[in-house]
Amino acid sequence: MLGAGIFVALAPAAAAAGSGLLIGLGIAAVVAYCNATSSARLAARYPQSGGTYVYGKERLGEFWGYTAGWSFVVGKTASCSAMALTVGYYVWPSFAHAVAVGAVVALTAVNYAGIQRSALLTRVIVVAVLAVLAVVVVVILGFGDADVGRIGIGDDASPAGVLQAAGLLFFAFAGYARIATLGEEVRDPARTIPRAISIALTIALVVYGVVAFAVLSELGSDALASATAPLADAVAAAGFPGLEPVVRVGAAVAALGSLLALVLGVSRTTLAMARDRHLPHALAAVHPRYGSPHRAEVTVGVVVAVAAAVVDVRQAIGFSSFAVLLYYAIANASAWTLGARVVPAVGLAGCLLLAFTLPVSSVVVGSGVVVAGMVAYGLRSWLDGHGRPR
Repeated sequence: MLGAGIFVALAPAAAAAGSGLLIGLGIAAVVAYCNATSSARLAARYPQSGGTYVYGKERLGEFWGYTAGWSFVVGKTASCSAMALTVGYYVWPSFAHAVAVGAVVALTAVNYAGIQRSALLTRVIVVAVLAVLAVVVVVILGFGDADVGRIGIGDDASPAGVLQAAGLLFFAFAGYARIATLGEEVRDPARTIPRAISIALTIALVVYGVVAFAVLSELGSDALASATAPLADAVAAAGFPGLEPVVRVGAAVAALGSLLALVLGVSRTTLAMARDRHLPHALAAVHPRYGSPHRAEVTVGVVVAVAAAVVDVRQAIGFSSFAVLLYYAIANASAWTLGARVVPAVGLAGCLLLAFTLPVSSVVVGSGVVVAGMVAYGLRSWLDGHGRPR
C-alpha cells in the first residue's frame, strides 16, 4: 500500500472532491477495511492462490469466480499502466508516455527471467518511500506556506464529488488484500491475517492522511487538482525546489516496485485462468528454464505497454478502481455466505456505490469491458454445452 498510489491519486481525487478530499480518503479506508476483512475470512477458509477468483467459484458459483478473475486481470492491468505513467510523469514529464513504455518493457524482461521482488527489496522500497513522504511532510508543515484554511470544507465539496474521490483514492489502498492470500504460509491464519490487515490499513491510513493534509494545506484543492506530480509540486511551492529531484526519484522507486509486483500478480492470475480455459490455454505455458509463465507475462506486458502509450494516468486510475471495486464486491458477496454479515454488507454496498460514482467515462468503459468478459464466458459455456471444442 505504501507505494506509488499516494504520489498520483491525490490529484484526480482533489479534482472530484475539492476541499472534501480528506473525507473521501476516510470513506475509501472504510471500504478497504471491509474488503480486506472479508478477504481475510475467505482466505482462512480457502487457503489457495487466486483470491476472489477462487472464493467466488467456491461460494457463489463458477460464473462469479470467473467475473472476479476477469475484473482483477483487467483492473490490475490498468493499474500497471497507471504505475508506469507515474514513473514517466515524475522522471521526465515531457516524455512521460515513452518513459512509461520503457519501464514496462524492462520489468517484463525481469519477470520473464523469473526474477521476483524479494522481501529485502520490498523493505528497501518501503523505507525509501517513507523517507521521501517524511521529507514532503516536514518541508511543507515545518517550512512551507501551509494554510489550514485550505483544508476547510467549502462550497466546492459535494456528496457526489466526495464519493467519486473515495473511489479514486481506493486505488491508493491497492495491496492490502495481498495479506489475505497468505493463508497457506502463516500460523493460525484465522487470527493472524485479520490482525495483520488491521495493522497495515491503520498505518497506511495514518501516512496517507498526514501526507494528504500537508499537500492540500500547501497547494489548495484547485492547484492540487491540476498537478501531474502533486508531491513534487508541493515541495517546490513550499520553497524547496532543490528537493524536487528527491521526491521524483522516490516516486519512481515506489512506482517501479509497485509495477513489478503488479505485473507479477496479473500474469499469475492470467496463468490460473488460462489453466481453467477461461483465457486462451496457450497462456498457461511455463518456461522450462525460468519456471515463469512467460507467455502470460509477455502478453500482459504488451497490453500494459500499449495502454501506457495511449491513455492518461487519470483514465487508468478510474478504470482500475471500477474493475477492482467490482472484484471486491464479489469478495464481500462471497463472505456474506459465511455468516457475520455486517462487514460484508457494508463492503458490498460501499464497493458498488463507489464504483458507480466514479467518472462517467470510467463507468462506461469499465462496464463495457466487464460485460464483454461475461459475454465471452456465456458464449464459451454455450459452445461447451453443444459439444464444440473450447
